[in-house]
Amino acid sequence: MGGRVVVTGLGMVTALGHTAQETWEGLVAGRSGTATISLFDPAGFDSQVAGEVKAFDPLKYMDRKEARRTDRFMQFAYAAATEALSQSGYTIDQADGSDVAVIVGTSMGGLMSLSEGFETLKTKGPGRVSAFLVPMMLPDMASGHLSIKLGAKGVNYSLASACASGADSIGEAANIILRGDAQVAIAGGTEAAITPISVAGFAAAKALTTSNDTPGRASRPFDATRNGFVIAEGAGMLVLESEAHAWARGAVILAELAGYGATSDAFHITQPDENGEGAARAMRMALRKAGLEPDDIDYINAHGTSTLLNDRLETVAIKKVFGEYAYALPISSTKSMLGHTLGAAGAIEAVVAILALRSGVIPPTANYGTPDAACDLDYVPNVARSASMEAVMSNSLGFGGHNASLIFRRYEPAS
Repeated sequence: MGGRVVVTGLGMVTALGHTAQETWEGLVAGRSGTATISLFDPAGFDSQVAGEVKAFDPLKYMDRKEARRTDRFMQFAYAAATEALSQSGYTIDQADGSDVAVIVGTSMGGLMSLSEGFETLKTKGPGRVSAFLVPMMLPDMASGHLSIKLGAKGVNYSLASACASGADSIGEAANIILRGDAQVAIAGGTEAAITPISVAGFAAAKALTTSNDTPGRASRPFDATRNGFVIAEGAGMLVLESEAHAWARGAVILAELAGYGATSDAFHITQPDENGEGAARAMRMALRKAGLEPDDIDYINAHGTSTLLNDRLETVAIKKVFGEYAYALPISSTKSMLGHTLGAAGAIEAVVAILALRSGVIPPTANYGTPDAACDLDYVPNVARSASMEAVMSNSLGFGGHNASLIFRRYEPAS
């Protein structure tokens, strides 16, 4: 029981690339990955913009038969997980598979397969619905598929807390290690929900952007002209280990997962707490568990969705926690370039936060042009910034009032 949890591997699949390095290079360059939807014909939809993963070929990761039997969200998870494992240098074998947990968050699961199944049922009848529809649509099948493919026999489940799912999965995986139920965890989030029904539903809730004429600039967090988020897809995965396990095998430690806080607003099904108190409590909890003071944090990767309420109330919450220091604290939203990957967002942004910590570069908030009096902090507008960082925070907030905050710090062995 107890000890420290460290990160030894990172993986990403996003609208800016199929690897963590490709995505990171795009973010630092301030390049937008959002464009007009191509996965279906968006004509007639109020929102026609998305952060799609372009030219993704599942056959690079699995054979044709398996690709036909797995949903896109499962394929993204496997691609990101194999990248993270490769970087970690860790191979699961029969001797230690029971010590490896797999926790993968998603908010929508196999929505693409479910949508296709409904269409088949409607047009061709029940006898033509695939026998693999259920295992392709179940939210737990990203974690289940990973477990089977990799031989990970430890704790295994999917976590759903809307747009906080990826962050919560990482935090709970760390808790599993800390309580001694695993030595290694493959943890993160995945999403592939750019479908007609999801876009129509989010648009009906007035959550999505309507900036269809400027798709590359449609996501503009903290900007006064923001008008909704850009739906996106992708995956982010981490390999977490107990410090002792990483040391024993001579692993390269990328960062320490120092703190995790999770709270509920208990306020509204879609809107954040009107005082930002729920998000503030999550940040305070993460700081307390990390044993850090507010001014120990050098950068925040904000939830920053580009919606009117989220950006304003996340700003309020940051001010509650960090006080006057909030005005000196660099904050950015990489959703400005990637779009909002829903249940994968917290995991993708955790990877981004670690890369920022390691590189000494803060990715910008792209598309920022018109200041908002209610969002008056330093959002690192448009251009990446060099900075010395020892500890960084990543925030994730979800429909239903879910709040999650992760803190990563530069790893230093105990003296």
